[in-house]
Amino acid sequence: MAPNTVAAAPPASLEETGPGLTVATAGAFEPCAWGDFFVTYAPPVSQESEERMRERAHQLKGEVRRRMFDAGGEATGSEADMVTLVDTLQRLGIDNHFRQEVDAALKRINSCESLDDGLQIVALRFRLLRQHGVWVPADVFDRFRDERTGSFSESLASDPRGLLSLYNAAHMATPGEQALDEAISFSRRHLASMKGRLPSPLEEQVSRALDIPLARLPKRLETMHYVVEYGKEEGHDAVLLELARLDFDLLRFLHLRELKDLSLWWKDLYGNVKLNYARDRLVENYFWTCGVFHEEEYSRARMLFAKTFGLLSLMDDTYDVYATLEECHILNDAIQRWDETTASILPEYMKMFYINLVRNFQEFEHSLQPNEKYRVSYAKQAFKLSSKYYLDEAKWCSEKYAPSFKEHMEVSVMSSGFPTLAVVLLMGAGDMATREAFQWAIGVPDVVTASGEVARFLNDIASYKKGKNKKDVASSVECYAKEHGTSGEEAVTAIAGMAEHAWRTINRSCMEMDSALLPAAQLVVNLTKTLEVIYLGGRDAYTFAADLKDLVVSLFLNGPTV
Repeated sequence: MAPNTVAAAPPASLEETGPGLTVATAGAFEPCAWGDFFVTYAPPVSQESEERMRERAHQLKGEVRRRMFDAGGEATGSEADMVTLVDTLQRLGIDNHFRQEVDAALKRINSCESLDDGLQIVALRFRLLRQHGVWVPADVFDRFRDERTGSFSESLASDPRGLLSLYNAAHMATPGEQALDEAISFSRRHLASMKGRLPSPLEEQVSRALDIPLARLPKRLETMHYVVEYGKEEGHDAVLLELARLDFDLLRFLHLRELKDLSLWWKDLYGNVKLNYARDRLVENYFWTCGVFHEEEYSRARMLFAKTFGLLSLMDDTYDVYATLEECHILNDAIQRWDETTASILPEYMKMFYINLVRNFQEFEHSLQPNEKYRVSYAKQAFKLSSKYYLDEAKWCSEKYAPSFKEHMEVSVMSSGFPTLAVVLLMGAGDMATREAFQWAIGVPDVVTASGEVARFLNDIASYKKGKNKKDVASSVECYAKEHGTSGEEAVTAIAGMAEHAWRTINRSCMEMDSALLPAAQLVVNLTKTLEVIYLGGRDAYTFAADLKDLVVSLFLNGPTV
């Protein structure tokens, strides 16, 4: 197995990464935190060593199948054993190697419910099934309530693992499920009181969940932590652990190669367009991308998504922090036409961006199979839609118009980028990316709208705390405060509550939708999960890239370390 060491140190500070911004604008951002680091970085593993790792991983996968599943692919053991196994495979990040077996286990788990199981298993079953689009009623937790008071039994305070499982499960709530509101409040209160007094690794898991509940944490980040923590658990399976470590590093090496290729592409693009007022955030973009789909089979999808995300970010910053209203109108007109010859109508500084935009989409189409090329037309349609909403916001800003909260949401949810990115996610994906899936995504269904709301609310809370660009239109926080006559902090609390409600809408939608569309919807959910990391604690780690630096180092350079 390759060593988990860093062959070269990343830039120690933002000041070490080359030239800063040279355009003095209200929207000038911090320079790139990485410079050419990922262009020149070479993972400390040879091709021969990597091939040996792959062979060993293949052997281990066969051993897992022989030991943990029967000849028909059914998990062996009790229902509690199956629930635990599925959860372990998922948190170790290796469930994708056993998809048929996991699907079969989930069907069995759904078909039976043991009344003898404790809180940890009941809550785990509840969370897993709901995360896979299966409705489970919240009354499964009723037997853990005090018959006299109707509240959760205080005796549960002596069961930290059960409380953690309940806390994570209750975040799969749908709108109006008061019982799960109570479960969150009850379990959070007790878990918070236990912090600092729990054994490792339970202490770390509780701390992580209180920041971001497991149901909302990007899977790759959980795996990075859990691969270490699982090895500390009594009775852990050595075969699963070895496979998980090998799989993590093999994927990490692939991600580093992709990151190098993308960094070279971005360096050329960013240098050509010379929009040095815009955010130089390729690495942060790719971090976000790996939060959506990290598996080997999604390599093409990652590359196409990260490139389109980068182009969308450049367009967003052009509308948001630099262009005049007249220039915004001209740019939108050109984007709606989508023809390279239209570049002649643009101001000089926009021409190279526009030409690169059109040419990159042509390259995206060339990279797809003949029966997939239609996908790019959907991505263009979504990109054009973002441009229209960016223009609406530019008009508001130029005219100093203060929209109502409702008006603001109708535009800003669309300008969040999520309705566009929900389509782009599918462009390079596999069989799930059917025409029906594209029609679903381009129609901005409830899952996408609610994800856009989470994006808008978390972004606006961050901009309230960190400060915003002078050209930015009034945020949802400001609109709410003005409309309701509240303080900024009171508005932030209200907006945070709306973000929570949006998450519950996402949960409900995924359990109500056509199962054939669920894989596409889950990519949107994954995109939304990464928001919780980007905006954790009111930060904005995409704009202020230094906030994400340690996570990037851990995820791509160090990997799981004991």
